[in-house]
Amino acid sequence: MGEVLLNIAGGYLAVGFLFAMAFVWKGVGRIDPDAAKGTFGFRLLILPGCTLLWPILLRRWIQGSPPPKERNAHRDAAGARGGTS
Repeated sequence: MGEVLLNIAGGYLAVGFLFAMAFVWKGVGRIDPDAAKGTFGFRLLILPGCTLLWPILLRRWIQGSPPPKERNAHRDAAGARGGTS
């Protein structure tokens, strides 16, 4: 049973790593315009997270949808006063 779980986890990470390599090269700029200007160091830093979160990022990449806007009391108050958020 343990060997099966390790094989599943290894497969998930292998697919995730292959996806992450392509995503940090091309896809990150499509779903986040600010990240498109990211340096090599930035792309290297997001590689592990992209490897683990590849199903979510793949869906966003296919849909071309930007990340959701953060909502908190500070941003809500700034928006109510006409500030930028």
